Amino acid sequence: MEARGRILVVDDEANARSALAELLREEGYAVETAADGFKALPKLEEFGPDLLLTDLKMPGMDGMELMKRAWESDPERVVVVMTAYGSVDTAVAAMRQGAADYLTKPINVDELGLVIARVLERRRLRAEAGQLRQRLADRRSMKNIVGSSAVMQRVFDTVLQVAPSKASVLITGESGTGKELVAEALHEHSPRAKGPFVKLHCAALAETILESELFGHERGAFTGAAARRDGRFQQADGGTLFLDEIGEISPSTQVKLLRFLQERQFERVGGNQTVRVDVRIIAATNRDLARMVKEGTFREDLFYRLNVVSIDMPALRERASDIPLLGMHFLKKYAVENDKHIVGFSDEALAAMARYSWPGNVRELENAIERAVIICRGDVIRPEDLTPAIASAERNHAGGPPVPGTTLAELERYAILKTLEHTGGSTSRAAEILGISTRKIQYRLREYQGHGHSGHDAHHDDAEDEPAPAAEPR
Repeated sequence: MEARGRILVVDDEANARSALAELLREEGYAVETAADGFKALPKLEEFGPDLLLTDLKMPGMDGMELMKRAWESDPERVVVVMTAYGSVDTAVAAMRQGAADYLTKPINVDELGLVIARVLERRRLRAEAGQLRQRLADRRSMKNIVGSSAVMQRVFDTVLQVAPSKASVLITGESGTGKELVAEALHEHSPRAKGPFVKLHCAALAETILESELFGHERGAFTGAAARRDGRFQQADGGTLFLDEIGEISPSTQVKLLRFLQERQFERVGGNQTVRVDVRIIAATNRDLARMVKEGTFREDLFYRLNVVSIDMPALRERASDIPLLGMHFLKKYAVENDKHIVGFSDEALAAMARYSWPGNVRELENAIERAVIICRGDVIRPEDLTPAIASAERNHAGGPPVPGTTLAELERYAILKTLEHTGGSTSRAAEILGISTRKIQYRLREYQGHGHSGHDAHHDDAEDEPAPAAEPR
């Protein structure tokens, strides 16, 4: 059974020291002891206690000095001091300097248990708060990935959870959604961060060149192979290999890639020497690999090897609330590059950007903002600085309810039905995109059906989808 915590007991009185240690062990703690401050110092490093329980009055190095030395090696160390009944003032002074609590001698057994449990719980909560702050800091430090929408928060959480593992990751999503940035974030938050991050765009290369790029080749392996060359697998040894557009590789290359994933070894093109490397594979595609498996154009065994963990990057239209954030991110970047003083967007420009469907996703938005920064003559980007397609998005947005002139209920109905249309009727996916509960969508659908104008068939595709309540949830 795992110990409740590690405690170092320091007391120059042998009997008191032994009795305390025995009591704490009976309570489930791992305990070490030391007869004075000097003997305690090496045990602080070797044992790494969660709590230091020390007497204040000891020959040589007293408890106050030991406490200071303990914090030099670990400022977060929890210290509880023990003192004689008549020396409480000394214990109070120790608490002013940072001790968590104190106990008076002779030690009351019940009080000992309560104090130890309380300070260790406080330490645990402080550690959890620190981990949460670090997790939030990690989110903010994901280079160039911007977003506060619910779907992007889920992406951030998955990246942080998956990054420390060795598992292969498949990143899916439309072109321009930022799949490569997610791959970089996985590498940067992993134990391989100090190793190489090597990229290869599979769709840009012919089959024979792709195999050479992946596995390398021996001298004379083909026309033009004047010398032996290491491939991307060898270049990425100890790090991460990102294979973009993995759905474009040929059947023969799929076989060789599958063998590497199974055995972690390969031969160079034209060679027979086996090469072993330690590489994590992250793949990305804008194609439906599951459908390709059914059609027989992508190997099922390779698909499952690559798809140990999947991360789906949402299209920009599914995270429209992030458009202003992304816009400002790119505006600042290109304003600095072009030495221009531009502070933001006009309301009309923001409205046009919100109405536009962004078929090219974040990449298209970045290009549009770069162009706008270059063209802009003032300190604010206006609709005329955007491309004609974006600036005229209102006229192209046929079928939507007019604003102003539409009630909130009608706008809500339009948003729900259009989002369900996009998700193929998935209520849970629609709820995630809209930032509302699945139950609310189900309730609204029944309400629309009751008025005879649903216009859409929804399906409940997740285990957490629940029957609609009799009244709208508050």
